[in-house]
Amino acid sequence: MEMPKDAFVLFSCVNSWLRDFYGSLEELCEDKGFSKEELLKILSEAGFSYDREKNRFI
Repeated sequence: MEMPKDAFVLFSCVNSWLRDFYGSLEELCEDKGFSKEELLKILSEAGFSYDREKNRFI
C-alpha cells in the first residue's frame, strides 16, 4: 500500500488503523510496508507527534 502524501490524510488514516487494527506503530508500518522514519517525518513536519502510551498521533 502506498502511504498517503497529505499529512492530514495520513494522520487520519494512521490513527484509525492504530485504533482499530494495530497495537503499535511498528506493527502498522511493517504490515503496510511503510517507512516508519518517513511517516514520522511527514507527521512531525505537520505538527503531530506519536504518543506510544496512547498508541496514536496527537
